[in-house]
Amino acid sequence: MAEVLSQSQIDALLSAARSGDALEPQEELPAEKKYRKYDFKSPRKFTKDRLKMLDGVFENYARNMNSRFNGLMHTTCEIEVESAEEQRYYEFSNALTEGDVLTLAHLRYNGKTEDAPVLIHVTTPLMLSMIDRLMGGEGDVDEELDPEYSFTDLELKMYEEIMQDLVSNMSESWSNYIPLEFLYNRVEPNPTLVQPLGLDEIVVIMELMVKFSNCDGRISICLPGMMLTNLFGEISRRNAAPENTDEISSQNIFESLRDTDIELVAEMCRTQLKVSDVYHLSVGDVIDLHRPKDSSVYVNIGGKRWFTGKLGIHNKNMAIKIGSTYYDPRGRNVEQDGR
Repeated sequence: MAEVLSQSQIDALLSAARSGDALEPQEELPAEKKYRKYDFKSPRKFTKDRLKMLDGVFENYARNMNSRFNGLMHTTCEIEVESAEEQRYYEFSNALTEGDVLTLAHLRYNGKTEDAPVLIHVTTPLMLSMIDRLMGGEGDVDEELDPEYSFTDLELKMYEEIMQDLVSNMSESWSNYIPLEFLYNRVEPNPTLVQPLGLDEIVVIMELMVKFSNCDGRISICLPGMMLTNLFGEISRRNAAPENTDEISSQNIFESLRDTDIELVAEMCRTQLKVSDVYHLSVGDVIDLHRPKDSSVYVNIGGKRWFTGKLGIHNKNMAIKIGSTYYDPRGRNVEQDGR
């Protein structure tokens, strides 16, 4: 196609023709850089890192299902993730027809089940090919298949069996991030009659391409935005390193020990007596401890010396005033001292 001249170039040509001057070639302007338009009515909810994480999760899922299909269908196939795209739910819903079948599943983690369901759609030719292979066929699909083909009751039963397998294997792909479980719910033969999500709700569509030797098709997995927000929040909470770990641990230990009863023993001194001397002791006898009367006493906690103190009276009761922390340079506990 010939290059289209701008208005300034046309005016320059006409001016040069009138004056008879040769037209000087104009310098080519650099091509204008194109920018992607941002729709402020539909702001993006998930960052590229989050979408990249989902892409990695479903890459793992694709590998698992590849091995599963190879064994189940007795043939080789290729499954790969085509895209991870954030959309509004109506964009996903409007692409479905009355003949499509929609699978509903629920996510459960931390003992609770998310209300918003995960939606899975498999293109009709691909599902018919897999059903034919399960029935012993070659998986060939009629090229003139009606776009609004309706599954029979028998085909729907086999459809459910395949989808239960697809849903149950989805849990393992998240094991590197968080333990969770996808629970199969039901299939809807006419998805246009149900509306499990709000039309304007943010969703992420994972597109998986499945290729057999004689057939190919797509598996579309619709993940509700609110469910993903809760899931990403839980993953971030699990992976976040707590600040001041030592301080928090010490505080937790102290809180757990705060109301614990422990025995405190005030010990003046230790001495040794013969059994015969103890046998003849009576009221009024005096035992020489070989220590002055104003000597410090020891406060034993848990059978070990912790403090030294002074005997006294407080509110007409015998009491001990804590003096200092006891330290034995030999590292011997109270049970060894005096023996």
